Amino acid sequence: MADADLLLEEVSAYLKPQDVDHVREAIEFSRAAHQGQLRKSGDPYVTHPIAVARILTLLHIDVQAIVAALLHDVVEDTEVTLDQLADKFGKPVANLVDGLSKLDRIQFETREDAQAENFRKMLMAMARDVRVILIKLADRLHNMRTLESMSREKCERIARETMEIYAPIANRLGLNDIYHELEDLSFKHLHPNRYAVLAKALKVARGNRREVVGKILDAIRQRMDEQHIHADVSGREKNIYSIYKKMQSKSLAFAEVLDIYGFRVLVDDVPSCYVALGALHGLFKPIPGKFKDYIAIPKVNGYQSLHTTLFGPFGTPIEIQIRTHEMHRIADAGVASHWLYKSGYTKINDLHKKTHQWLQELLESLSQSSDSAEFLEHLKVDLFPDEVYVFTPKGKIMSLPRGATAVDFAYNVHTDIGNRCIAVKVNHELVPLRTELRNGDRIEVITAPHAKPNPVWLTYVTTSKARSHIRHFLKTMQSGESAQLGERLLNQALHTLGVKPQDMDEAHWNKLLKETGGKTRQDILADIGLGRRLNMVVARQLANIGETVPSETSHHAAITIHGTEGMAVQFAKCCRPIPGDPIIGVIKSGQGLVVHTHDCPTLRGRSGGEQWLDVVWAKNINRTFEISIKLMVANQRGVLAKVAAAIAEAESNISNVNFVSEGEYTALYFTLEVNNRLHLANVMRSLRKIQEVVRIIRVKNAG
Repeated sequence: MADADLLLEEVSAYLKPQDVDHVREAIEFSRAAHQGQLRKSGDPYVTHPIAVARILTLLHIDVQAIVAALLHDVVEDTEVTLDQLADKFGKPVANLVDGLSKLDRIQFETREDAQAENFRKMLMAMARDVRVILIKLADRLHNMRTLESMSREKCERIARETMEIYAPIANRLGLNDIYHELEDLSFKHLHPNRYAVLAKALKVARGNRREVVGKILDAIRQRMDEQHIHADVSGREKNIYSIYKKMQSKSLAFAEVLDIYGFRVLVDDVPSCYVALGALHGLFKPIPGKFKDYIAIPKVNGYQSLHTTLFGPFGTPIEIQIRTHEMHRIADAGVASHWLYKSGYTKINDLHKKTHQWLQELLESLSQSSDSAEFLEHLKVDLFPDEVYVFTPKGKIMSLPRGATAVDFAYNVHTDIGNRCIAVKVNHELVPLRTELRNGDRIEVITAPHAKPNPVWLTYVTTSKARSHIRHFLKTMQSGESAQLGERLLNQALHTLGVKPQDMDEAHWNKLLKETGGKTRQDILADIGLGRRLNMVVARQLANIGETVPSETSHHAAITIHGTEGMAVQFAKCCRPIPGDPIIGVIKSGQGLVVHTHDCPTLRGRSGGEQWLDVVWAKNINRTFEISIKLMVANQRGVLAKVAAAIAEAESNISNVNFVSEGEYTALYFTLEVNNRLHLANVMRSLRKIQEVVRIIRVKNAG
């Protein structure tokens, strides 16, 4: 077989003779295991693992990974077991194959669940051994190269998954060539017409611009010689998808994308990089704001280079990368440079440490994701390639995704810092927590011992680490608060049945857990508080009482609302109840107890499927509540200032204001913070004293 012979020839170039024999043995084992199996294209199946192994030889990867690549589908698609592989090829090879095998033997409810679990397993294996993902990327690359035989729907699904997950992983690991090819192939299958048009235009432009490119190359080489800089200068064509992205982001036609060619200058050492940069800025004028120093501040995938964009001949902008030969090796191979270049480069070792740290942090945040959609969202967010570099107060550099906020920074420092964050200083100035960070910002986080995450943070954080830790904290907090509410609701139901809650001992609870399949007492109480279980049903099961309620049952007491129940009790935004209002409670599944005013318009016509509860206010409630009011005021200068002053004098705070002009009058809609109904009456009394106020009402259908 020609492909097998080529593989053996390629591994012979860098592996020992005994290792080449292992590869030959794995080829024969794979061929025998896949005997009779064909790919969708009609080719013998064994051509696929051989092609995957050949891609990996370009990275000079070790014999265990080459063997695992040849055997990566045998456990999944044949009767061969992992134990057989371990006996024949060793435990490390079997572990690599196991990390690559899908979880086909487990039944999942949706394709998304299966996909999420496969990624989770792959990332866990990757954290133990980065070769797992190198083999997986090679496997995906060959599948993308041979995707034409699949149905259109399957092509699009695989291409989208590649664009969203695998290409960013390749970029994150610094595998530049694999990254660009995966992007181009994904683009080709997701948008075949656009790809074909661009490919044709690029081919024409390649011929038209050959002379210009040649002149630029000659000019750069001549300048390097004049400055006595030993340099290798080359031109490169940008990949199709990066050209398409530029056209999209800047709304350009193909003819307007002038920099489809980039130029690379490779020098011997770091000082020469900066000397070369100065020489080139003397040759062509630099475009302001288009210089990036990734040598002083490397990218998180280890990439180092100087980037500059210059005004070239005929007004053509030209992009130039300047780096050392060592930086170029890492730029091309990323984490795989460990195998490709057998050396003691400290930068490569640092890159492996950074990669391992990234994987551990990613797995930590992903492990807190409770469902597939959330897991995949975290994964895609964390693979977002654009970065911003900021400084801690001690001058340490931290990289975050573009668009990251001060809260993202706080969680990146430490989970406890994020959870207790109350304010932040950017460049010594206090700024809102939602402030987006910029390159070079110096960040100082201010914390408080009893502070806790705000659910609003989820609307603007960008990193998966911050998002997952906030969600985890809120879920844990909600569970504890819901369990407290659930216990009160259950006790109320037990009293209704004439049963004393203190009589329900461990034996009753153990019997209930066994019958209902509940994990713990806390879980059942939390479910009651969140409306997932009915308190009366659980009370009957716990007390072992049938459907008939005893005649001596006392009427159930109302639940007392203290206003400090946290997330377990919510106050409806439609009517905004405040202490002093007659209220009613509705248990909504997954949300817990929602408190409404008894005359709330949204409660009319509600179905009987929800659980309604009698609720009353506690006597002394020490907190503020939001209410909505509407004022009709005459259109006169300074009226808004008068209204705001009156509200402040009544010791209330304005949290939101809107207005609608209606001819001679304006309707002002305020959201105010008040303590109770009496406080609201004082506020409204102050507002009525203003001459321009024509009418004032409390709004109870604001939702």
